[in-house]
Amino acid sequence: MKTTAVLVSSALAAAAGLAGTSGGAHAQDMVKCYGVALAGENDCAAGPGTTCAGTSTVDYQGNAWTLVPAGTCEDTVIETADGREVQGSLEPLERDLPEQS
Repeated sequence: MKTTAVLVSSALAAAAGLAGTSGGAHAQDMVKCYGVALAGENDCAAGPGTTCAGTSTVDYQGNAWTLVPAGTCEDTVIETADGREVQGSLEPLERDLPEQS
């Protein structure tokens, strides 16, 4: 099942809204999804050289995650501006990492 970037953005926005609400049930229904956040829009821990939310520097950075509803991460496929397709993962990825200086 492919999800367009618009739908992904909507799902990520909804996920962020749910994550900010009180109550444990919502948190249990969310999972870390790697490789689907735009640069600066990750939720936390985007690998070496970053600290937390908003610190990813590459679109769809493989080691940056965002919370999404459980069961949707690996079904998320985004077509990038250059025509590649990237898929969400429940584990950190080695793709689209920032260049080391």
